[in-house]
Amino acid sequence: MKQTKSMFSPLKAWKYLVKEPVTISKKNIFLTPREASDRYRGFHVNDHSKCTGCGTCGEICPTLAINMIVLPDQPFEDGKKNERPAIDYGRCSFCGLCVDICTSDSLRMTKEYIHTSLDVETFNFMPGENGIHNTYQKPGYGRDEVSELLDLDRYEMKHENASRKNSFIEIVKGFSTEMALAESSRCVECGVCTQTCPAEMNIPEYIKTVYDGDLQKGIEWIYKTNPMANVCGRICTHKCETACVIGNRGDAVAIRWLKRYIVDNTPMDQYEAGALAYVTEKTQGKVAIVGSGPSGLSCAYYLSTLGYEVDVYEKNALPGGVIRYGGPEYRLPEASVINDITMIEKAGVNFICNSELGKEISLETLRDQYDSVFLGIGFSYSRPLPIPGSDNKEVKFAIEFLGQTRDYNRNMGEMPDIKDEVVVIGGGNVAFDVARTLIRLQEEKYGKSSVSMAALEHRGILPADLEEIEEGEEEGLNYSFGYGPQSIEIKDDVIVGLKVKKVNSIFDANGQFNPSYDETDVKIIPAKQVYIAIGQMANYDFFNEEMKSKIDIFRGKVKVKDNGQFDNYPWLFAGGDIVRGPDIINGVATGHDAAKAIDMYIRSK
Repeated sequence: MKQTKSMFSPLKAWKYLVKEPVTISKKNIFLTPREASDRYRGFHVNDHSKCTGCGTCGEICPTLAINMIVLPDQPFEDGKKNERPAIDYGRCSFCGLCVDICTSDSLRMTKEYIHTSLDVETFNFMPGENGIHNTYQKPGYGRDEVSELLDLDRYEMKHENASRKNSFIEIVKGFSTEMALAESSRCVECGVCTQTCPAEMNIPEYIKTVYDGDLQKGIEWIYKTNPMANVCGRICTHKCETACVIGNRGDAVAIRWLKRYIVDNTPMDQYEAGALAYVTEKTQGKVAIVGSGPSGLSCAYYLSTLGYEVDVYEKNALPGGVIRYGGPEYRLPEASVINDITMIEKAGVNFICNSELGKEISLETLRDQYDSVFLGIGFSYSRPLPIPGSDNKEVKFAIEFLGQTRDYNRNMGEMPDIKDEVVVIGGGNVAFDVARTLIRLQEEKYGKSSVSMAALEHRGILPADLEEIEEGEEEGLNYSFGYGPQSIEIKDDVIVGLKVKKVNSIFDANGQFNPSYDETDVKIIPAKQVYIAIGQMANYDFFNEEMKSKIDIFRGKVKVKDNGQFDNYPWLFAGGDIVRGPDIINGVATGHDAAKAIDMYIRSK
């Protein structure tokens, strides 16, 4: 039924006859804050310190009233662009959709405002630093549960329900198609993740292919910057997710798991077509790659796409480096490693295994036989711990142990010699790999497990991923976090335990590593074996004396140019662990960068 107004409605205006009029002068419109009416939504307020520059406000604006403006003085931060929204109030319809979708909760509206200029051009302004408001005392329109436009909850991956510690089967099962579609729809395609990823992967682009159902295109987008799609879809450190703008108000988009969904669900013929889409005919020159870990594989693949003949020298029996002989199979199945290496082989890369630099081959020989050489040798040796008792035969090291276990799981070696009561020293991801692998081997050999861990850091600052700590606890690991190793206790040449002290602090007043201990809080962790997992290092014995005098090695890493090239040896390049430290995605990035630099070097000769 049509409503009619009361005949007395015009009388409501009579109240203004007795109100004192408001006089506005040019002076007070610039000095005195004014307040809009109750029905007015207000002008925009943007907290520049919270704003991520994601641009979702501009993308959703129905009147195209918001433009993202680059602020050169805005400092670069992970998870933020140096752009901020500018509002054109000649176009703005004050609908509030920009406030509803703001990923950082930085954009709001206020009814309190002041004029800043009579110039019509300044009606297009940037809220925040010098906008037309000056405080936020009179809030205007704001987002509520009804107007929320973002899906803030992540669709979690499913895990195997079977008792994990009795098997090396992969723990994380992967997204179903329905879950992947739902998770991909949460991405706002801002690209902040791309600028944070060390490899600068085209993350929004390949996530969109999940939503569109074009997985072959997703493979193409991934291989533009990363030929380790299967590996990184499972064990990438996913720094991109820490920068995801959705994570400011909810759960970050599951970028790593969406990458895994693409590689696990693309039909093989489409996968191969996407992975080899950029490979060209071999017409350029020859390059030697030493080491087949992430950096070496990345460099080899991209050099092959540029038309080079590439030989990869690997000291082990199988190519892959740390991805083949490091991470345990319950996190990185052998099939995933094989798939990545197979695609790199199909790109034209040749692998020469059982060839260690400094033994079967020399750097001088490679220099003479190839146009350029890339070093991707990795931190393939465990760092020792100089405490009393560390020379006992039952003291084992992380890298060697994990490699032996991978060979055992692929039926290429015997089960490592493990005791029924052990302790692992270390608090990083590798230490957890060792500890959780030991649990599985003990369960298989003894039908029970007893694995303890000791680390200098307390639980809140452990370098390991949170999921490792939680899953290790579920599998029965015994933690002594915040305790530093003092000695390995030995009786009649047999290890009986690890002596530890409570840590007061790890660093001294100057920020130097110099642990201090509570001498009254000492205990012995019972053990028959001790596994050391406190870090890795490289072996540079293959450098001749002249090269050692000219190459700067600091804290185990070599000094090179940003493109990976050595200053005094322009034919020699490096990447991966020995340049940026142990991290798979950084290895991929440095290998890709070096491939481009090697191409420029050879073309310039």
